[in-house]
Formats: sequence, structure tokens, C-alpha cells
Amino acid sequence: MSAGLLRARWLGRVPYDDALALQHGLWADGTDDWLLLLEHPHVYTLGVRADPAHVLVDPATVGAEVVSTDRGGDVTYHGPGQLVGYLIRSVASGPGAVPRYVHAVEQVVIDALEAVGLPGASRLEGYPGVWVGVGEGAPRKICAIGVRLSRGRSMHGFALNVRPDMSYFGHIVPCGIPDKPVTSLAAEGVEVPMRSVLDAVVAAAAGRFGYERVDRRDVTSRVPVSDLAAFTRGEGPGVPVAAGGAPPVRLLGRLAEAGVDPSAGVELTARKPDWLRVPARMGEEYRALRKTMRSLSLVTVCEEAGCPNIYECWADGTATFMVNGERCTRACGFCLVDTRKPLPPDPGEPERVAEAVERLGLAHAVVTTVARDDLADDGAGTLAEVVRAVRRRTPATRVELLISDCRGHRASLERIFDARPDVLNHNVETVPRLQRAVRPSASYVRSLAVLARARAAGLVTKSGLIVGMGEEPDEVLSTLADLHGIGVGIVTIGQYLRPTSHHLPVARWWTPAELAELAAAGEAMGIPHVEASPLTRSSYHARSAADAVLAPASGAASAGSSGGAGR
Repeated sequence: MSAGLLRARWLGRVPYDDALALQHGLWADGTDDWLLLLEHPHVYTLGVRADPAHVLVDPATVGAEVVSTDRGGDVTYHGPGQLVGYLIRSVASGPGAVPRYVHAVEQVVIDALEAVGLPGASRLEGYPGVWVGVGEGAPRKICAIGVRLSRGRSMHGFALNVRPDMSYFGHIVPCGIPDKPVTSLAAEGVEVPMRSVLDAVVAAAAGRFGYERVDRRDVTSRVPVSDLAAFTRGEGPGVPVAAGGAPPVRLLGRLAEAGVDPSAGVELTARKPDWLRVPARMGEEYRALRKTMRSLSLVTVCEEAGCPNIYECWADGTATFMVNGERCTRACGFCLVDTRKPLPPDPGEPERVAEAVERLGLAHAVVTTVARDDLADDGAGTLAEVVRAVRRRTPATRVELLISDCRGHRASLERIFDARPDVLNHNVETVPRLQRAVRPSASYVRSLAVLARARAAGLVTKSGLIVGMGEEPDEVLSTLADLHGIGVGIVTIGQYLRPTSHHLPVARWWTPAELAELAAAGEAMGIPHVEASPLTRSSYHARSAADAVLAPASGAASAGSSGGAGR
């Protein structure tokens, strides 16, 4: 950890469970200091000493949920218009550590409130939090505080009311205090954008805790699942890049919001650099593997995603199996996979994958999936059964799963985790700023939360990024820090290649030397293995990457044993 560094992240609107999983992941790492700033959907949270009777209604009747959590304090409300700040940082221990820390967090909020135009906020003796009107005899709580200190590290933090729907506080006894009202900046006559408040909080935290540097990154807002890429809206799949064409207006709008000028990037028909030109190698091994896949009616992401490494990997007898069909319920801006309405799952698919693994003699099998948001279990059951089927046939084979986020559903994720894949892979794909443009129906925070949950379940975790879509080098380094912060063991980084005119433009070509520098920087942070090259994809050289963090599989065959290419 660099001394005096605070990693501040504006995460947008985040479900409470996702934020809690991310907090736990960053807390367990125990190195960098973090300030997570976000909003929650409507939720009531109960601290460890909360009285459930202080929730006065059935939360479902007001469109909220109730969650028990591990912070101090009683019940409080979180929702849109409230700035929540979670501080995960090293804190001096000893007698009085908790009151001193609570006092410091309160002061951060007091300093921030003064900076945005609300002077006079203060403390109220005997009541943690930040209050206004204390000297006037009419104290009103504007910010709740709830923290947890364990093993010299903090979690949780504060909830500052900027402009929430104040009626939600009427359905609880806020913080267990029945005789003192709650207020907000808006209710106190201070109309200020959320952005200004979070800027003030970051500055106040950096000053109060003495940080010399702040690594600030902002996640773009998540959009509804209905707002997908143009080729799911009847506008067609676009044309091959060699034929010219223009990206959809919706995609260009997202890029503009993220600060990317598509006209400044690589021309649609520009010749690729030599390091991205891949010769076709349709030799005997390639044809044999294709025959095996066809005979078993199996799908590979190598073909569906147009992976440039297909000839190398298939010539080596390796491929990445894609299950749950070949049609995805999402439409990411970089991906070529079919987005028509998916077909029902094939119950025989797991056994056929296992048969192919046996026929090919794989010691390390990679299995990925399309997103199946249409299924109650998000396709988790098929993935879990693939792991079991492979191990029945070839117990020595390591199994790597590349999964979707399963919409954050705990039961779906736990079903996959319980199958105990040797490597659990889920891609963040890009830096926070570009999330909305690159994968509009996914979430950067949810992806980090999935990886943190898998790590907490005792699995080796892996993630990947595509570069060349408008990100800056320092943003990639910050994303690597996020992945290291939650204990990710393997990271892949590769150059984006635009499949059709309806996909994201290429902003620039990253050179092999630049990608090698990213790999070195990631490993210097403490990530055990970073695979980075122009043609690297999620499962490229998967076996050797796993070898870097796992003990070699006992008795595994040496031929045809690496995972194939594909994302």
C-alpha cells in the first residue's frame, strides 16, 4: 500500500447486498483504504443492537426491503437522494477507539456540510450522528453514523440526507430515537447537486484523515435492462467492419456521456497493426475439435464471440465451452454473441460437455455461459451440473467457470459456488467510467460483489478487462487496484476488436509493450498473475494462468490441457 493513499469511488445506485459484499471483500484484504460513495434503492437496515419493532410497517408495502447488517446502531433508512459513505480503512485500536473514530467520521460530514453551504452542523451529546439546530433547542438529525471496527479495520460509515423522500423515515423510529426529527439539506433550504456533496465529502475525508493522495474514480449510472444495444431493437446486427457503416445513435450517446469521442478513434476500416493479425490455421487438430463439437451439438464461445485466438487454441486441441444455449439476454457493446430470444435450457448439455472434455483429454476445462436473465436460477443449475458431470468422468480435470453476474441473486451464485469450480471467473470488462457504454445492463459494483462473494466462499477468483474502448492507463490501474482489493488471483487484459459497425468503436490500439507494463503493474500491486497481450482473452492460456495460483492438478494429462480462447 502506498502511504497516504485514499481510493475514493462514486458507485451510483447500488443494492444493499452488493455494497455489503464489496465492503467485506475490501475489508478482508486489509491493505488499501477506501471511501465508497453511493446511493441505495429503498431499504431499511438493522444494526446489531436494533429493535425490529422500530420498523413500523411491512417494508414491502412501501416498496422497500429490510436487511440485518453488522454495523452498530439501530434502524435507519437508505434510499435515492441520500449519500451513503462506507469507509474501509485502517484505524488505530485501543481503549476508546470506536468513539474516537465515530467522532472523526462525524467531523468529515460536518466539514462537508459547511463546504456546500450548511454551516452550524454539530454533534448532540449522547446521540451519534450529525445534527442541525442544536443550539436553537430544536435538534434535527441530518446524518446517521454506524460503524464497525474489527482487527484494526473499519466498515460502514454514514448516511447523509441530501434530498431523499423524507416520508420513508415516517415508517420507522429512525436510529431508535422517537422524539427527534430527521432532516435533509433540501429541507434546510440548501439545494445542491449530489455531485457537489460527494466532492465535498471526498475532500473533507482526505483532509481530516491526512491522505496525501486520492485515487478518485466514478462509475457511470446503471440503466434499465430495457435500454439495450441497438441490435436488440430491430435495427439489425450491423455489418462487418470491412463493409463500413455507422454505430447506433444510442451507443454513440452513451459514449459521449462517458467522455469518449467516437470520431477521434480508429477508422472503421483501418488496417490492424501486425501484432493483431492472426493467420488461419485450419489443420488436422482444428478440424478434429470442430468435428467433436458438432457431433455432440456443443457451442464454443470461440466461434460465437469471434475470438481471434481460435486457430491457435483449436490447433492445440483446446476450446471454451459455452452452455445455456448460444443466445444471450444482454447486449454488451463489444460482444458478438447472438441476442435473440433464448431457447429453453438443454438438460443433456452438461453430460455432453463432460464427454467432450473426456474425449479431448483436457486437464483444465473452461466453461462459460451466456447471460440467462430469463431463467429463475440465471442458468446457475447448468453450470453447477457441468462441474459435477466433468468430475464424474475425469476427476483429475480442473474446471474453470466464467459466469454472468446472475443478477446478484444470492441463491444462484451460491449454487455455482457450492459446485466448487477450481477457478471462478467473472469479468468487469472495462473501467468504471465506461460501464454504461460497454455493458448497459450490468454493473461494475455487482461484478466486484460477485467476485468478493466467490472469494469469501473460498474460491480462486479471476476477472478480465478489454482495453481500447476509450479508457486511460491510470483508469486501468485503478481497476486493477479494485480487483486486488477484493483478492482476485488472476486477471486478463486484451485489446478490443470491433466485430461489426453496430458495436463500440476502437478508440486506440494498445501496443504489446504497454500491455506488458499493465501486467507488471498489476503483479506489483500483489495480484498473483496478470495475463496481458493484444490477443489475450478471458480463457486464453487459462491453464498456465491457473498454474500460477493453484497447485498443479495431480495426474493431469499434458496434452490439450489449457483452456481455450474466448470471453
